[in-house]
Amino acid sequence: MANEELPAARATPEAAVEPRAGDSDREAVAEQLRIAAGEGRIDLAELEERLDLTYAARTYRQLDAMVADLGGRVEGREAAEDVLVLRARMNNLVQGGRWTVSRRIVAESSMALLTVDFTEAVCAHREVTVEASTGMGHVRLIVPRGWGVRIDPSSTNTGNIVNKAAEQAEPGAPTVTVIGHPRSGPIKIKQRRRG
Repeated sequence: MANEELPAARATPEAAVEPRAGDSDREAVAEQLRIAAGEGRIDLAELEERLDLTYAARTYRQLDAMVADLGGRVEGREAAEDVLVLRARMNNLVQGGRWTVSRRIVAESSMALLTVDFTEAVCAHREVTVEASTGMGHVRLIVPRGWGVRIDPSSTNTGNIVNKAAEQAEPGAPTVTVIGHPRSGPIKIKQRRRG
């Protein structure tokens, strides 16, 4: 028995398994693609095509392929840590009340109203980035008095972005940088008044 040959090891599906990507990894690549579109390195049609493939990707290899020609690479969890992802497809969505603000927020609205209300939120960051995109839906941001909101130059279709908040934050208050990519629906920013 000791001299009997063991059966040859068979290749199992597990042996060929590639590392799986998570939602935060897909969001990191989507951000790189939006920035590339804002810089004119890809056009909006290609952005939409690559975003569809990005959100369908299952592995890091598939995600890397989306940004390989743009000098990007998925770096695992570190690439997208502290990200809040909000997606309103067909139903309205409100992120409000008492909540903790992430350093980066991805707000996407297909056909509904997505509201991100910071007025009662707890924010430990001096700089917050909101990546907002719309299809036929709307994204509305509400910031408290004292906060500043600026529109990033890489934003596209800026005629559909309305900022009624102060650009300069008061000392010690956060500044929100909005990277906006509205299509049909607008991105509206307003500042809550006292009282």
